[in-house]
Amino acid sequence: MPEVIFTGEEGRLEGRFQPGRSRTSPIAIILHPHPQFGGTMNNPVVYHLYYAFANRGFSVLRFNFRGVGRSQGTFDHGQGELSDAAAALDWVQSANPEARACWIAGFSFGAWIGMQLLMRRPEVEGFLSIAAPASLYDFSFLAPCPSSGLFVHGDKDAVVPVSSVGTLVEKLKTQKGIVIEQNIMKGANHFFDGKVENLMEVVNEYLDRRLPNERANTAA
Repeated sequence: MPEVIFTGEEGRLEGRFQPGRSRTSPIAIILHPHPQFGGTMNNPVVYHLYYAFANRGFSVLRFNFRGVGRSQGTFDHGQGELSDAAAALDWVQSANPEARACWIAGFSFGAWIGMQLLMRRPEVEGFLSIAAPASLYDFSFLAPCPSSGLFVHGDKDAVVPVSSVGTLVEKLKTQKGIVIEQNIMKGANHFFDGKVENLMEVVNEYLDRRLPNERANTAA
């Protein structure tokens, strides 16, 4: 899990990068929660999402948005953080120019940023949105959503009502050729306190269905 530094719009960005097994390994980037509420790349959910992809042989990067940890710059209410995410994807792609697939996973604020990046990068073929803040930010840019993916939300989320995510998911489900799944976890709050293992069971089951060959290659 080597430390990496790459260049963003406002200067240096700090990350952790796990190279894939081959030149054609798929790539993934993991986006952390809100920088002004303690969100970092070392958040437990972000950490476990990172390894969910690393264990499948992905070239995977998690990083700190501007102003977090050793990343330079200051919080920019989403616009600058989207630029950071784009720079992160550019960096991983430059290190893996023959990558055959690309995924984005985001938690809370990171899910909002990730879905915006998804709309701008047609090479992204899958996503994970954990505790997507559908009641706090505008998701109307998903018109239509270009990739299939999974939303996971806790039924005890006091920050973002599960109904707001359900409304978003139902809207996205109407698009032909795109499969949007939702899992509502019983007893889980916005931060998945005490439920991270349960969350990863859901995530791993989904990834095993979407990426059966990656798991088989890891086991080989």
